[in-house]
Amino acid sequence: MSLNLGTILQASAAEFSEKTALIIDDEAMTYGELHQQSLKLAHALRNHDLNPGDHVAVMLPNSIQFPLSYFGILYAGMSVVPLNILLTSDEVQYHIEDSESKLLIAHPDYEQSAISGAEAAGVPVVWSKSSKNLSILDNASNDYPDQVFPSAADDTAVILYTSGTTGRPKGAELSHSNLFVNAANACPKLVPIDENDVALATLPLFHIFGQTVIMNATIATGGTVVLLSRFTPEAVFKLIEKHKVTFFAGVPTMYFGLLHHPGGEKYDVSSVKHAMTGGAAMPVEVMNEFEERFPVKILEGYGLSETSPVASFNVAHKPRIAGSIGYPVWGVEMIILDEKGLPVPDGERGEICIRGHNVMKGYWNKPEATAETIKDGWFHSGDIGIRNPEGWFSIVDRVKDMIIRGGYNVYPREIEEVLYAHPAINEAAVIGIPDERLGEEVHAVVALGSGHELTEDEIISYTKEHLAAYKYPRTVEFLESLPKGPSGKILKRSLR
Repeated sequence: MSLNLGTILQASAAEFSEKTALIIDDEAMTYGELHQQSLKLAHALRNHDLNPGDHVAVMLPNSIQFPLSYFGILYAGMSVVPLNILLTSDEVQYHIEDSESKLLIAHPDYEQSAISGAEAAGVPVVWSKSSKNLSILDNASNDYPDQVFPSAADDTAVILYTSGTTGRPKGAELSHSNLFVNAANACPKLVPIDENDVALATLPLFHIFGQTVIMNATIATGGTVVLLSRFTPEAVFKLIEKHKVTFFAGVPTMYFGLLHHPGGEKYDVSSVKHAMTGGAAMPVEVMNEFEERFPVKILEGYGLSETSPVASFNVAHKPRIAGSIGYPVWGVEMIILDEKGLPVPDGERGEICIRGHNVMKGYWNKPEATAETIKDGWFHSGDIGIRNPEGWFSIVDRVKDMIIRGGYNVYPREIEEVLYAHPAINEAAVIGIPDERLGEEVHAVVALGSGHELTEDEIISYTKEHLAAYKYPRTVEFLESLPKGPSGKILKRSLR
C-alpha cells in the first residue's frame, strides 16, 4: 500500500493554501509556501545524487527550516534522521555513520560540531540560511512537478535515536504508517483541535513528542504552529498572549517552570483550551497546583520513541485520574507482564508492554536489540506499571530506575511525589547508590525554591513521616537545578 507521511502537509496545503502554517518571531510561512518549498527541496535532494530510501540527517532547532527539511525529505521518498542540536562532534559522527545518512542539514549555530562530525563521517553539509531557506535551494530549479514521491506504508519515514540508559543510542525505525496513524490519533481524537487552533512548539521537534503531537498533528488539521527555539517561562507566556495559543504540550518540568515563574499571572493565557503532558511522570502536586492557578485541565499521556510516541492518554470524554497515564489509544493494546512474560492480575506491578500500529519496525541495523525488545509482537517498554480494573494504567517507575534495597523493591517515583509535595522543594529526583550492606541505598537529589532553606536531616525526617522505613532516602544532595535533556526531562543517568 502506498502511503507517505508528507501527504498530511500536501492535503492541508491544498485546503488551506493561504493560511499561516508556521510562525517564528516576526516571520511566518503559509501552507502553500511550506508545501512548495518542501517540494523544491525534495527535487533538489533527488538531483543531489540521493535516491529514494536514502537517509538524511537533520540538526536544526525549532525553526521554519525544521518542518521544511522534514517534509522535503519525506516528499523525496527518503528517511529523516533528526539529531539533537546539542550533540558533540563525536556524537554527530556516530549518529551519521550508524544511520548511514548521506547528507546532514544543519544550523550555523551548531557549525563546529556539525562540520567536524560530518567531515569525520564523510558526508556533505547543507546549511540553513535565512529563516525560510536552505543553501541547497539557492541554485535549485523552480521547474519541478507538483508531486510527492511515493512510499510504501511500511517504508521507514524517520529514524529516531533513543538516549537509552546503557550503551550507545539506538535508532528506532518509524514507518510512514506508524507516524501517520499516531498523528491522526493525537488530533482530533485525543485533543480536539482543528484549523482554527494555534499550537505552541516549545518541545524540541527533533524529539518524538514535539514532532508527532505538535508539528505533525497540527499540520494535519490545518492549524498554526508557533515555534519557540528555547523554552523559558517568560517566552512561553509572551507567545501565548501574543498569538492566542490554544494548544500547549510540555514535559512536567515545563509546567513546573511556568507555575513558579514570578510575574506569570500578569499575562493573559485564557486562550489555552488544551494542555497535555508526557515524556516523564507528572507529579500530582504540580498538576493540581497548576490547574488551581490556570484555567485549563492537563491531560497526561504516555509513550516512547519506539511507539511513535503515543500509546495511552487521558482522553477528555472519560474520567481523568491524576497520576494515571490514561487508556490505550485507538488500535493499541497494553498489558502488564511479569519477569516470565506472563500477564499479572489488575492492580499488580509488572512491565508495561505495547502492541499496535504505533510500534516501531525495529532498531536500525540492530536485530539482536530488536529481538530483546519486541517479543511475540509485544514491545517491552522497560516501564513498571499497573492496570486498574476499569482499564486505565499508571506508571510506577522505570525497570532500570527501580532500587533494590536489602531485597525490597523501592520505586523512586513514589518518593519523588512525597518530595514534590513539600512547599520548599522545586525539583526532585531519587536514585539508587551502591551500598556494601544493602546492595543499594536510596539517595535524593533536590533543588530548593528561591528563598527557602532545608537541611538534609529535615528532608529525611519529612519523608520518614510519609514513607515506609525501607523507602525513605538516607542521604540528600542539594543542587541549584537538576540536569535536564533537550525536552526538559530530568536526566537521572547524569545524576548517577
